[in-house]
Amino acid sequence: MDNVKKIPFSPPDITEAEINAVVEVLRSGWITSGPTLAKFEEELAQYCEANKAVALNSATAAMELILKVFDIKEGDEIITTPYTYTATASVAVHRGIKPIFCDVAKDSFFIDYDKIGDLITEKTKVIMPVDFAGIPCDYDRIKEVLKEKNREDIIIIVDSAHAFGAKYKGERVGAQCDFHTFSFHAVKNFTTAEGGAITYNDNNFKGRENLFQDFKFTSLHGQSKDALSKMKAGAWDYDIVTDGFKFNMTDINAAIGRVQLTRYEDMLKYRKEIFNIYTRILEKEDFSIIPVTEYGEGTESSYHLYPLRIKGFNEEKRNLLIQRLAEKGIATNVHFKPLPMFTLYKNLGYKIEDYPNAYAQYENEISLPVYSTLELSDVEYIAVELVKEVKNIMNI
Repeated sequence: MDNVKKIPFSPPDITEAEINAVVEVLRSGWITSGPTLAKFEEELAQYCEANKAVALNSATAAMELILKVFDIKEGDEIITTPYTYTATASVAVHRGIKPIFCDVAKDSFFIDYDKIGDLITEKTKVIMPVDFAGIPCDYDRIKEVLKEKNREDIIIIVDSAHAFGAKYKGERVGAQCDFHTFSFHAVKNFTTAEGGAITYNDNNFKGRENLFQDFKFTSLHGQSKDALSKMKAGAWDYDIVTDGFKFNMTDINAAIGRVQLTRYEDMLKYRKEIFNIYTRILEKEDFSIIPVTEYGEGTESSYHLYPLRIKGFNEEKRNLLIQRLAEKGIATNVHFKPLPMFTLYKNLGYKIEDYPNAYAQYENEISLPVYSTLELSDVEYIAVELVKEVKNIMNI
């Protein structure tokens, strides 16, 4: 076993440039939220073709912050999908809201647009669709549903954690809906170690005088001055204007992100090469359900995950495949275990039997390694070994 090749699932791509940028911040004497963060937010907004960007300590914080600022609370309803990571739903639970789950469409990883309208009630305040594996969901279809129901007052908060750098109808994801939230966690395409962001266009959304300022204040204890301003000589005095959170991003994290932005287009191109190799090998096999990476009018993935589905496999066979590949040094993953299968959500009254399409997607899905430091020869190795093991398991 000592000689087995070891291929991790998703390590970060960090170069000397990121390391040097962090060292520069450490030596600057200012390491929390400050001038580097401000520059990063400007660059994020520009990259996402949005008017505003607020960088925070996670995508979870980004979603929670929006719900807080717009006073979405117990008694309100939020519609989302059960086919996501817990953060998308737990931010609602934190605020005393039991999410309304809309199953994914049959043979799809995306929320069933045709069923959203049936779940809207007078209490619905938010819809939180999820961009899966790097592919944006159909934003325009969701807007059409709200228009058909005469409910364009409902806020659309897109969980775009997987879709940083993706394109929707030729434009970068980030300004198509009311708000987009991104994750810059260590396993994402683009990382700040830990981090996330909100991007949006309308800084006066729902009558706000300065939404950016509201987000910034609320992300730092409701404090009316940021830490940098407060620390200037003689400028100690401040107000607390709301019961805010502690969600701010540091200059250390922002320094990593600023360098990652300069490299990101090349990283995306390389990830696409990895996808192309997987697809070239796997599409020849009858068992393969190849993930979609593009659909109509210039919509393109950020190539975050390669979610292969295997015809004829159930949960047990898929898990055996994961184990067999692990024995060959290949780390794989599953995206996602639907939320109604977890203890928290079972205790809230959800049953996976009510979401058959989500379960069908999950039971035969395996996510293959995709990252910008993965050798292309290893991509071929992964695909070839996967084909062998699938066929071996089929013959059991």
